[in-house]
Amino acid sequence: MSGKKYLASLAKVDASKKYSVDEALKLLKEVSFAKFDETVDVAFRLGVDPRHADQMVRGAIALPAGTGKSVRIAVIAPADKVAEAEKAGADVAGGDDLITKIAGGWLEFDRVIATPDMMGKIGRIGRILGPRGLMPNPKLGTVTLEVGKAVAEQKAGKVEYRTEKSGIVHVLIGKKSFDVEKLRANFNAVMAQINKSKPASAKGVYLKSITLSTTMSPGIKIDTFEASNIN
Repeated sequence: MSGKKYLASLAKVDASKKYSVDEALKLLKEVSFAKFDETVDVAFRLGVDPRHADQMVRGAIALPAGTGKSVRIAVIAPADKVAEAEKAGADVAGGDDLITKIAGGWLEFDRVIATPDMMGKIGRIGRILGPRGLMPNPKLGTVTLEVGKAVAEQKAGKVEYRTEKSGIVHVLIGKKSFDVEKLRANFNAVMAQINKSKPASAKGVYLKSITLSTTMSPGIKIDTFEASNIN
């Protein structure tokens, strides 16, 4: 990226400095230049080898200040759970009929929640949901009997994360329009979760680097020691 606005933003970031979380969040406001409400992302580079299942850092967390994004939820459940899902705010809920609809190519949703007894049937649409990261997973809280609670959490701002091949975990913490206090609250929640998720088999330095950015902005390096010792 080499546009004039990006280069002007890049000039405001000291590449040799590792900022405190508060400094980084304030600076982020100054270097964000896009006219739309950009997403704020944190990239954690971890000392793990995701090729080993016991070192895969993966999970989901409900952000205290939400994500600023509207999420369309599809719930696949038996008839007695459909009403519960709809009452909690699911955009669409159904059983075999919904599976058939998805098998036919309908994909107007961002998350899928399912009850355990429906997972066998969902297998037939796994080739559709899997590559798009939409397959329900017990570890992410999207395979559950408590569909109402799961829908409410997703609507309130639950985000999923998983380690990429390079050992980096990207986590959304809000929108550029959020004030610093909201972004800090979300960052703290995510930081605590990343620390908590450290695999027992991980050797050496676990938290190698943290980089904060928006959709279009340059990255801002954060002091890992200060960030991981949150109150």
